[in-house]
Amino acid sequence: MEAKKSSEMIKNAEIIYPELSRKIVGAAFNVLNTLGCGFLEKIYENALVVELMSMGLKCTQQVPFKMFYKNAEVGSYVADLVVEDRVLLELKTVDVVTPVHKAKTMNYLHCSKLRLAIIMNFARPRLEYERIVL
Repeated sequence: MEAKKSSEMIKNAEIIYPELSRKIVGAAFNVLNTLGCGFLEKIYENALVVELMSMGLKCTQQVPFKMFYKNAEVGSYVADLVVEDRVLLELKTVDVVTPVHKAKTMNYLHCSKLRLAIIMNFARPRLEYERIVL
């Protein structure tokens, strides 16, 4: 019984921001169910901001993060959305979310110093999403 408790605690510890994640994904489902698929990414971004803010969540669009190499600034990345200063959202309207999209999102997490990103693809009638944890 004790081993089961420890493995459950480890499993639960790996899920960061579960309640916030649930709210974000729920908001994205609401947006897609209301608008349908087929619009540009920016339409979903703007609609998701409206939905998240109506839920009382802080949501910032087009958040810049600087990238450094050996203490020198070498560029920047602009996140689609950051929710509650904790979760980076990478929005897509693509046929398939590829490993390259996921690798880029992981790089964005490193750059932003945040721990959780959610890739959301609005290109199909059913929302596709994946959590990426740093």
